[in-house]
Amino acid sequence: MILPIYLDNHATTPMDPQVFEAMRPYFLAKFGNASSKNHSFGWEANSAVELARKQIAKLIKAEPNEIIFTSGATESINLTLKGIAEAYQFKGKHIISCAIEHSAVLDTLSYLTKSGFEVTYLPVDQDGFVSISKMQESIRPDTILVSIMAANNEIGSIQNIKSIGDICAEGDVLFHTDVAQAIGKIPFDVKENNIDLASFSAHKIYGPKGVGALFIKKKQEPIKIVPQMLGGGHENGLRSGTLNVPGIVGFGKAAEIADRLLINENSRIEKLRNKLYQGIVSRLSGIKLNGSMTNRLANNLNICIAGIKSESFILELKDIAVSSGAACASATLKPSHVLTVIGCTNEEAKNSIRFGIGRFNSEEEIAYTIKRVVETVEKLRSISPAYTKN
Repeated sequence: MILPIYLDNHATTPMDPQVFEAMRPYFLAKFGNASSKNHSFGWEANSAVELARKQIAKLIKAEPNEIIFTSGATESINLTLKGIAEAYQFKGKHIISCAIEHSAVLDTLSYLTKSGFEVTYLPVDQDGFVSISKMQESIRPDTILVSIMAANNEIGSIQNIKSIGDICAEGDVLFHTDVAQAIGKIPFDVKENNIDLASFSAHKIYGPKGVGALFIKKKQEPIKIVPQMLGGGHENGLRSGTLNVPGIVGFGKAAEIADRLLINENSRIEKLRNKLYQGIVSRLSGIKLNGSMTNRLANNLNICIAGIKSESFILELKDIAVSSGAACASATLKPSHVLTVIGCTNEEAKNSIRFGIGRFNSEEEIAYTIKRVVETVEKLRSISPAYTKN
């Protein structure tokens, strides 16, 4: 076992060595521009991109021509929300989303409201799940898009995407989902779930940073999206710019590995997650699980530790990389919007820690983490005037 231990796999994942080896030639000998159609360097690069498109499409049960490459899920989300809003504003200016979306969605929707769009933010229950009936009731004649994430990045709640997709299809409303945390962790079928658009990134599935994709369903009446990046007409005119060939090759390889390992890998990771949770709650009092253990990502554990500020805990736990349930903004610690929306108090939100278990974590590392978490909590509680034993 090598320290420090990495348990922040929601933020990013370490690159799989097989992915790195697949990418290596495209930095050196195979350096062509995929848009260069006049020589073998360009043809070779283009072939590599098209193979990756097939590998990624297979992971989500799509067709290769339904995959558009971007710089990551954030760009894909921006392209979708802004591009759909601009293309369909003649039909209406109402969008439905959810109160616990990633900031890439929330900030983009906030931007659109300044341009006259109206957004309905669906509430969630204490476990982070959207009410399907409330979602259905929120659809209006001027609703042009529903955007609800497949799996939450903080508490791991997996939404009932199929029901949402079916309702949108019946109501002739486009459905977009942020699947950055879901792909490679749960079986995901865009056709079965009636999904029109899906955004995701390579670096969440042991691929490189700086490359992502947008799935756009091929329909009888093609989905219209106004491009947000102009100049060259790459990616069917939807996303101009020279393609990141090494990154795309790595993305494809990461998708191929994720598709092959998915079931066995997630079963192993879920056992590690449950061992971590049981190990902590059996030795410490005042531990509250944020979210539900059912319909939850196998790799996600988010807990509130009574009497311990998350920043103090993280500073003390230097040999294990975890993340806080709160986000730092402008040097002020703000409670996580996800945790407060599901009913946590500001205090509970500021006392929350997220563990993200991944492909390369071992049982030995989990055992060590349990030991260190218990030691750290006991130490901090012993010197904390705010903590009183029940």
